[in-house]
Amino acid sequence: MTPTIGAMQKFHLDDRIAFVSGGAGHLGSAMTRALAEAGAHVIVNGRNEARLRDLVGELKGQGYSAESACFDVADFPQVRSFFSGLKQLDILINNAVSMTPAPRDALTPESFDETYRSSVTAAFEAARAALPALRNAAETAGDASIVNIASMYATVSPDQRLYSDPRQASPLHYGPAKAGLLQLTRHLASEFGRSGIRVNAIVPGPFPRAEVASKDPQFASRLAERTMLGRTGAAHEIAGPLLFLASTASSFVTGSSLVVDGGWTAW
Repeated sequence: MTPTIGAMQKFHLDDRIAFVSGGAGHLGSAMTRALAEAGAHVIVNGRNEARLRDLVGELKGQGYSAESACFDVADFPQVRSFFSGLKQLDILINNAVSMTPAPRDALTPESFDETYRSSVTAAFEAARAALPALRNAAETAGDASIVNIASMYATVSPDQRLYSDPRQASPLHYGPAKAGLLQLTRHLASEFGRSGIRVNAIVPGPFPRAEVASKDPQFASRLAERTMLGRTGAAHEIAGPLLFLASTASSFVTGSSLVVDGGWTAW
């Protein structure tokens, strides 16, 4: 049955304002583009000013609405200062994470602190600082959305058999931080729901960069075979799940985690 026009319009983000942390990265840039193409004005956040400038310039050149906000989301005074200047924010995407890869014996407490702070604590600080702007959006449009980007390694552990080099495996401090982000998602959903603000998470599976396949095709093949679909994800495939959770198409969805992993965690 062909969806009605009304149903499709639920995915439109015209006149909405979205903020994406880590918005010029691998999946971040795909999410930024998806939001812009759906009609939102996108505030693209990150620490690399040149990458932000290039992405925003590309989007504007194609007729979309975007601006950059170059700061570290783990700099909490800067986070509070930025969001206090926004009167309205319809969509908050917490995607950024800072991590220094290291094998087990080289990990330090500071390694865990960095990853947790940039993922869980940063998502909380952004949500709290943006709360007045999100409430204004909910009152104006009837809906506001926070989407936290977690990982399949928040729910399962890395299969060490896939890695020819143990240093390739997801580091020990990454999955625990992303697991914390999932619980923060549920907790914030319970706190913000009565204000009309929904809070959900996306749980991506294997979305390797193109250079992974070119540098180690056998490893890329092992990753692909681990999914039910027999392939890894392309960055643009995060767009649909994101738009669903960011838009009023998911108006009765909150406190949920949408798994986008090709079936990896469903075996």
